[in-house]
Amino acid sequence: MGFSFFFTSRAAARFLDGIGRPGVSTAALLLTAASGGGLVAYADSAAESAPEPSQDAPKKKVLVLGTGWAGTSFLKNLDCSRYEVKVISPRNYFAFTPLLPSVTCGTVEPRSIIEPIRRMFEKKSKDVTFCEAECFKIDASKKIVHCRSAVGTNLDGNGDFTLDYDYLVVALGATVNTFNTPGVLEHCHFLKEVEDAQKIRMSVIDCFEKASLPNISEEEKRKALHFVVIGGGPTGVEFAAELHDFLVEDLVKLYPAIQELVKITIIQSGDHILNMFDKRIAAFAEQKFQRDGIEVATGFRVVRVSDDSISMKSKSVGGEVSVPYGMAVWSAGIGTRPVIMDFMQQIGQTNRRALATNEWLRVRECEGVYAIGDCATVSQRKIMDDISMVFKMADKDNSGTLTLKEINDVLEDICIRYPQVDLYMKSMHMLDIADLIKGAIGDSHKESMVADIEEFKKALSHVDSQVKSAPATAQVAAQQGYYLAECFNKMEKCKEHPEGPLRMTGESGRHFFRPFRYKHLGQFAPLGGEQAAAELPGDWVSMGHSTQWLWYSVYASKQVSWRTRMLVVSDWTRRFIFGRDSSRI
Repeated sequence: MGFSFFFTSRAAARFLDGIGRPGVSTAALLLTAASGGGLVAYADSAAESAPEPSQDAPKKKVLVLGTGWAGTSFLKNLDCSRYEVKVISPRNYFAFTPLLPSVTCGTVEPRSIIEPIRRMFEKKSKDVTFCEAECFKIDASKKIVHCRSAVGTNLDGNGDFTLDYDYLVVALGATVNTFNTPGVLEHCHFLKEVEDAQKIRMSVIDCFEKASLPNISEEEKRKALHFVVIGGGPTGVEFAAELHDFLVEDLVKLYPAIQELVKITIIQSGDHILNMFDKRIAAFAEQKFQRDGIEVATGFRVVRVSDDSISMKSKSVGGEVSVPYGMAVWSAGIGTRPVIMDFMQQIGQTNRRALATNEWLRVRECEGVYAIGDCATVSQRKIMDDISMVFKMADKDNSGTLTLKEINDVLEDICIRYPQVDLYMKSMHMLDIADLIKGAIGDSHKESMVADIEEFKKALSHVDSQVKSAPATAQVAAQQGYYLAECFNKMEKCKEHPEGPLRMTGESGRHFFRPFRYKHLGQFAPLGGEQAAAELPGDWVSMGHSTQWLWYSVYASKQVSWRTRMLVVSDWTRRFIFGRDSSRI
């Protein structure tokens, strides 16, 4: 997942607002951020609590698949006493994935970034049942899921079992996308799980030990010490930076004879690394890597990987180049898990990267099934698809035209249901809806400022250009988990007293809930050498040493427990004093 951060309180927001102001010390900022620990971004106002369910009424069964950012966020915020909750996951812990690159080089220890699921929900243990198993099939028609456990068997001699549900929350995340490149699965390392980071750590030390053997030629040493990162996104860039720090701060002292033979290369198919960040950050990162001696090969696409070389093709020239390597890390994108692909085939969502949900995170074509995190994508409905119904709903007097008052009466509901309207007006620096309508109405309507159906369509014809998908990051997943939990917590109340916008697709009344809206709160890119770059709300970009301390503060505060928070901070302190551990363990 992308390495983004998010704040959990107004205190954390004030912390960001204070960056760069005179008189605000780093220590004060660190203390402020660390005191706001938690997993997800809470709303400014407390959610209204729903009435207690009847003691006689059977509880609805909620089945959660996955214990990543989305699933854990949902479970932490769900009032589990209202439901019969079961959790299925092949791993019995939550991992703070943004720190996985730090694990690869011993900056942070693996156990410092994981929290056992049973410990996280210790206070909810009587309301939550956890099973360490993997879901391999979802049957939405029968409302059951098929699971397989690797740690226990049933009477038939295998670990297969089924569970039924009333509500299913799919939070299975994503897998690595190799784009069917030959040799990637066999010869490349990945960086999605804690186990991946541990394997990379052992492989790095193996390369140095191999290059230290007396019977190895210099050419073979250079090959063994060539570390290649395929993919110039946040994961690949942070790993390359961590590896460079490990080399110059620790390994040069332990392997002085071969330090000049080490080479780190980033292969990126695009024109720049970190292309999802502000251009200023991408340029800063490339310049820093050039100074550090990290080679950045942009405009190259990897076409084949063997056990000793990587073949890549230049997008501009077209020629194929073969590069020898000692270790390769693939971080070029995410793909769909097989169980999700099978489920999408069942429900008719073929040729997609992820499950399509509506704005309330419910899987389309499936009643009672919700999907959050990297395995899903929110399909924002376009206003032009509903433009006739929107016009009819706003035209209270059935005159065939809309006045500004009629539009303003439903404008709030329109902006909630179709947020692209508000985004478009802001992008075009429009003060209100009148500015949007003025350019579309004809001369005959300019005096009265009314619009007929064709003029209304013309005014909104470019609004849908602002529809964008949320990125596959931990920040998005956590916000989705929190939002869905809040919906479950007040489901009964909102059925009687809906709080969502007016229904504009033929049905009367209001939606039960307000649609999910992702709020981007910024993202970090650690670049090594105690420097980092940050892209923050308000088009604010911060780069350099002070940003690295901001990174330390935020990532320490975002740990899910005081135990992991203390472990991570102690690991950083140990590294500053004693350096990184270079053992193969």
